[in-house]
Amino acid sequence: MSSKTNAMRILDGNKIEYGILSYNANDGRIDGVAVAEKINRSCESVYKTLVLYREKDIYVFVIPVDSELDLKKAAKAAGQKKLDMLPVKELQKWTGYIRGGCSPVGMKRNYPTFIDNCANKLEKIVVSAGKIGFQIELDPLVLASLVKAQFYDVKK
Repeated sequence: MSSKTNAMRILDGNKIEYGILSYNANDGRIDGVAVAEKINRSCESVYKTLVLYREKDIYVFVIPVDSELDLKKAAKAAGQKKLDMLPVKELQKWTGYIRGGCSPVGMKRNYPTFIDNCANKLEKIVVSAGKIGFQIELDPLVLASLVKAQFYDVKK
C-alpha cells in the first residue's frame, strides 16, 4: 500500500502491531458482511463502527458486522436516556471519516467508545482502517486501550 491511513499512522506511532487487509470495493459492496467475505474472515471477527449522538454528544460503538446495535443498551452504556444514529451526511464533519471507511482509530476527537463484549473472546478483530478498501486487524484489548474504549454488551 502506497500511503498509510491516519488510523495506521496512529497505530505505528504507538508501536502497535496490526495487520493490513485490503479488498476491492469497485463492485460497490462495502457493507461489513461483504467485506468479511472479501477478506476471508468470519463475520464474528470483523467489526463495524457506528456513530450515535444525543444533542452535541457523540458516541462510538464497535460491533460485529452481522449484528445489530441495541439502541437501549447503547444509551445505557453511554449514560443517556436515548441515542440516535448520526446521519450519514454528518459523519465526516464529526469523525473525519465517510460511510464504509469509518475507523474507531483516528477520529477528529476522542469520543466515548464502546466495543461489544464478544470482542473480549477473540485474539484479533478486524476494523476499518479509515479508508474504503482497507481494514486493520489487531488485538481488541490493544484497540480498547488505544481509543480508551469500554467493553459493554450493546448488540441485540
